[in-house]
Amino acid sequence: MLKPIVKWAGGKRQLLPHLRARLPLLDWSIASYYEPFVGGGALLFAVCPVRAVINDINEDLINVYRVVQQHPEELISILSTHQNTENYYYEVRSWDRDRVNYSKLSPIERAARTLYMNRTCFNGLYRVNSKGFFNVPFGKYCAIDFVQERKIRALSNYFQSNEILMRQGDYTAALRHARAGDFVYFDPPYDVLSTTSSFTTYTIGGFGREEQRRLAELFRELDKRGVYVMLSNHATDFIMDLFQEYHIHHVKARRLINSVPSARGKIPELIIMNYEPPPLGENLLSEQQEHVMALKI
Repeated sequence: MLKPIVKWAGGKRQLLPHLRARLPLLDWSIASYYEPFVGGGALLFAVCPVRAVINDINEDLINVYRVVQQHPEELISILSTHQNTENYYYEVRSWDRDRVNYSKLSPIERAARTLYMNRTCFNGLYRVNSKGFFNVPFGKYCAIDFVQERKIRALSNYFQSNEILMRQGDYTAALRHARAGDFVYFDPPYDVLSTTSSFTTYTIGGFGREEQRRLAELFRELDKRGVYVMLSNHATDFIMDLFQEYHIHHVKARRLINSVPSARGKIPELIIMNYEPPPLGENLLSEQQEHVMALKI
């Protein structure tokens, strides 16, 4: 099974067993997979569909995936020149303050910067301030693999060997061609659980309750098209009311990325589906199937 190359707030590594167990029983060599808030892509890399459309509003993140797909060796080469020292980190972090020079960086150089900072910054956060500048402090980790040669090559091989379309922008545009029998996984910025646990500053702006309502309308539209839809979110009364007519499962997931240490425990979350999930366990890959999938990628 492939592993994410970025640590991402709201990443689904902890929730992954629950998500995989509730996937529809589809032939992933036929059904198209859509993930319009792809983030770290944990579920995508667990499923490894032949055809997928991934999207994110974060331009730097999608640039990383495109560079991994097209220029893995050049990316590894540039990553290898970076240093895990505090002074160097802050020098690299300051690059985006000079918009003229920053705009001259190649996509590969920008991808290397994003991956380097993601792995060496404090707690793996991706956060920008009101001006769009990356502002997470240095992580002070003694030993960290920010080059990730094996992961990058494996992920590039998967991207190149399959039909993976990468988009950057509003999530609705990424789903225009989703049709009956396809699968969509929504992992949006979560509804506010408390004043300390919400984190939506992946980019300038946020994802408030009007956006949650807009997303719910799209969920219903996809349902009418015959698309299989799964969504994860915080277990708030607001979200449960929005999706009350669908299958709602309550789970708890440990959140490791949060600026408040007390908010890094197990958090009540929801997995919402427009279909009857299979009996638990039926959709988990056997060891033999996982071995075959590993050979394919």
